[in-house]
Amino acid sequence: MINNLESYKVFYHVAKTGSVTGAAKLLSISQPAVSQAIRQLETNLDTKLFYRVSRGVKLTREGQLLFSYVEKGYEQIELGQVKLMQLRNMESGEIHIGASDMTLQYFLLPYLEKFHEKYPDIKVMVTNAPTPETLALLETGRIDFGVVSTPFADGRSFGENEGAQKAQATAFAGVKNLEIVPVREIQDVFVAGRRFISYKNKMLDLQELERLPLICLEPNTSTRSYIDGYLQKNGVSIRPEFELATSDMIVQFALRSLGVGSVVRDFAAPYLESGVLFALRFNQMIPKRNICVVRTTGVPMSAAAGRLWEDVTAQLV
Repeated sequence: MINNLESYKVFYHVAKTGSVTGAAKLLSISQPAVSQAIRQLETNLDTKLFYRVSRGVKLTREGQLLFSYVEKGYEQIELGQVKLMQLRNMESGEIHIGASDMTLQYFLLPYLEKFHEKYPDIKVMVTNAPTPETLALLETGRIDFGVVSTPFADGRSFGENEGAQKAQATAFAGVKNLEIVPVREIQDVFVAGRRFISYKNKMLDLQELERLPLICLEPNTSTRSYIDGYLQKNGVSIRPEFELATSDMIVQFALRSLGVGSVVRDFAAPYLESGVLFALRFNQMIPKRNICVVRTTGVPMSAAAGRLWEDVTAQLV
């Protein structure tokens, strides 16, 4: 049974230096203190560990056996301390993040670029998944935090002004032990190409969507859930012509006039600006929603993950 780890520390340094004086200097203690620690250890073990030679001390056979084990343990402890300091000093470490295509491309990517430039030795691993899957990864502890879009499973979204976002985020923070910080507004639109030019600049009723060939995301996404929910509240039921895995593909289908695409405006922005695509206008605007950064409350983050979290949420501080 180990009674005094400090004695083993002294033992290690005496064995390494072959000198009581050398060990005392390394440990910044007196020579008598070193000698007493060795005597105490020998008494506890009922074994002679060193014998004197002309230029210091040498290990006995029993001392050599003990040192072969103490050396490994002590150096592993020292290595552990070094690795821990590297983590604290942002010289090493890993961050695990979950993000959808949209939140990664239109929010998170610039932060990752700056973070990597500043801390090149930190490994950042991003799991690309829709909001429901990202929240599931967070719940099981497989990621440090997620970047997701509202609504969440219960259909909640956030207000359009920053004050409302903060207030509602605070109120929502206790649900499922999540801290939720809205960081950017997004706007859902329906975009179309040349085949549907007759709809350009017209003010439409939402019911018109029931008669159009629609291109939407698959049902297991927050974007699809939001659009379906909003339309159903307004008495509109849609049956998309195409259900695709990514918003980029929806834009490509819309460019080829295969239907009217339901996307977040950012995905279609270059084509809307060039006039290749246009956004349908409705007599009631689809409410904006939010990209949010989420983490589990009460679970401490690593220094690296905490620093990146601070970076991406700093604009709301």
